[in-house]
Amino acid sequence: MFGKLGAPEILLILVVLIMLFGAKRLPGMARSLGQSLRILKSETDAMRDRDAEEDATTTAASTPEIVESKPLAASTAATHKIVSSSH
Repeated sequence: MFGKLGAPEILLILVVLIMLFGAKRLPGMARSLGQSLRILKSETDAMRDRDAEEDATTTAASTPEIVESKPLAASTAATHKIVSSSH
């Protein structure tokens, strides 16, 4: 639909815009549109960065950590000493 816009069509659109909004207001509107697009782009980039950080955190958190355990007898004896000395 928009692929067939030629020079005459674009010129007609510009003439209609100038008639509707006036020549003085068009630069301000274009500037405002540009600022809005810049803000949209920066927010989109920030969301992508946040999602990438969350994915990295989730991946790191889901990776099991290997922990060496003490033999059961040694930990029981140490607990027994602590309990015995407190009484």
